[in-house]
Amino acid sequence: MPTVVLMDSSLSMTRPVSVEGSEEFQRKNLAVHGLTMLFEHMATNYRMEFTSFVAFSSLWELLVPFTRDYNTLQEALNNLEDYDKTCLEAALQGVSNIVQQEWGTSCPCQVVLVTDGALGIGRGSLRHSLQTVKQRVEDKKFPLPFPFPSKLYIMCIANAEELQATDGMDNLEQLINLNGGEGQIYTMEGPLCLKSVQSMFGKLIDQAYSPFHAVLRCGNLTSDVQVFPRPEPVIIDEEVDPLPKTVQTDLEIVGFIEIGDISSPPVLSRHLVLPIAVNKEGDEMGTGTSDETEEETSTNQMAGKSPNFCVLLHGSLKVEGMVALVQLGPDWFGMLYSQADSKKKSNLMMSLFEFGSEPLPWLGRVSQLGPASDAAENPYGEDDSKSPFPIQPKHKRSYAQNVTVWIKASGLQELNRLRKAALAFGFWELLKSVAELLERECTLLPDSAHPDAAFQLSHAAQQLKLASSGDSKYAAFEHNITPMLTDFSGGGGAERI
Repeated sequence: MPTVVLMDSSLSMTRPVSVEGSEEFQRKNLAVHGLTMLFEHMATNYRMEFTSFVAFSSLWELLVPFTRDYNTLQEALNNLEDYDKTCLEAALQGVSNIVQQEWGTSCPCQVVLVTDGALGIGRGSLRHSLQTVKQRVEDKKFPLPFPFPSKLYIMCIANAEELQATDGMDNLEQLINLNGGEGQIYTMEGPLCLKSVQSMFGKLIDQAYSPFHAVLRCGNLTSDVQVFPRPEPVIIDEEVDPLPKTVQTDLEIVGFIEIGDISSPPVLSRHLVLPIAVNKEGDEMGTGTSDETEEETSTNQMAGKSPNFCVLLHGSLKVEGMVALVQLGPDWFGMLYSQADSKKKSNLMMSLFEFGSEPLPWLGRVSQLGPASDAAENPYGEDDSKSPFPIQPKHKRSYAQNVTVWIKASGLQELNRLRKAALAFGFWELLKSVAELLERECTLLPDSAHPDAAFQLSHAAQQLKLASSGDSKYAAFEHNITPMLTDFSGGGGAERI
């Protein structure tokens, strides 16, 4: 999950704060100290995270594009200059553009906004932006909510009392609300000092950047692993009092299945599974997944010589073309599989299924799956020419029928049924939408289509539009749409399209 650090470099950040027993500090110095703490933590414990660094005042500037090189990020932070007034809206729009250009709109992203809570003045201030949110035209909308899944963490180099003395806290809370409630505001407790800023950034690290360590088990084989990014809690909407479901730290492999049988299932999220090397004293030695010092490199080379179940599993799944079903918690499953980044490099991945004992209907209940060797006869055949999947459902679904022939000599039965149902419920928008679908289908007809097809589709679309207009002549409930008489239909309507 990539991170954008958005740093306020306006003049208000240069306001001095008194720190006992030392030279005078600026709020900017406290912010730099807090971000240094965050970067050091991520370089050690969250190495796979892509992070970019953006500074803003009245304008915004991308100082460091997405990278895993935290030395570059730290250097840009140390060389940060001071600029003019605060204009947060432009900066948020810049973040939106940066993320979409690099990751698109489907990748979740975390935005860490570091500011002193000053809103700016005049046009372009946060106060002015929020007052005009509902008066915007389509092409000048406020950048929140972001067009991609996101969490907005606001780190205030100020205490809550200072923000509440003005409308600063209320305006910052509006930002979180505009982002769908995804995010949190952090303020400094007590006096503005190094200890307070360390405590504040420590809370952010615990909330968003603590690594997820687990034990991967298969029978008597175990391996300590890190799952990246950290799996988010899942809330089941169907429950009366929904509680977040979390992935447990004991991941139990319950079986293996061929890739062709599991196909390409729907998943909640995908994660890297990285082995954690442990030395004889039980201390973690890291994953060895990014740029390392000479000491770290030698340590990981030593760890690489030790047998590791996670490495064995990855290689086996890759060679055999199989996936491992893993239990994430009560009635919650996922799968482990090998995914190639290139011809030479691949990673062990874990995908989380929907919550429940039957996440993939074509496999049936996971608890009822068993070894193929226990079956009376090989379910895959002697030469692997067949498969026991998909499992046929016990009940025939309403949509599991033969193809409907909606144009017959006797009339447009299915279309008239839809029309009457829509009129009965007053659902005229449905008729308009179906008419648009038929018109689009008409433009996509292949050259090999029957010549009558275009006429009949256009005729049906026109009749539905007339019915949706509410005109009593065409919207009468008892009225039926009849096929258009053409030279191709022989006077009795087309047989089939």
